[in-house]
Amino acid sequence: MTADGGGRRHRRREMWMFCKAQVSAWLASAVDFLVTIVLAKFCGLFYLYATFIGSVAGGVTNCVVNYGWVFHAGECRKAWVAVKYLFVWGMSILLNTGGTFLLTEWLTGMDRTEHLPACLADNLFIFAKGLVAVTVALVWNYGMQRTFVYRNFHLRRLFAKGKQPPQDLEHD
Repeated sequence: MTADGGGRRHRRREMWMFCKAQVSAWLASAVDFLVTIVLAKFCGLFYLYATFIGSVAGGVTNCVVNYGWVFHAGECRKAWVAVKYLFVWGMSILLNTGGTFLLTEWLTGMDRTEHLPACLADNLFIFAKGLVAVTVALVWNYGMQRTFVYRNFHLRRLFAKGKQPPQDLEHD
């Protein structure tokens, strides 16, 4: 074994976790988009409300899959995971809903959209939602879930005199 054997194993484990998180995110996004499109296009709900409800459905899917499969958080108390996930998820919903609204309104306010076929112009929110969802997933969701939501933090140890918090934050 080389001197870097542990480092390579760690990088492989991190990459595998990232890939599983992306599969979970894609599954959650499929649920999110399906609910959003059904509500907006087939039920006539305003796209912003449909985006919010779709985000809720996708978030529940993501939390369940991440807890058991991606981050193997069985040693974490479910109640604390839920509280932390609600915080991160709430911010994600605000970023997704607000970003979708701002980008959709910006795109529909452009003069160039007048020349688009009606089927594209009426569905710009789906494009905006997709672009915003990918950005939020990479910039906010993964990092916060990996380092905060699915980790046990022992605050008493952090503030105890002479004791150092654990340095190892990885999961197998």
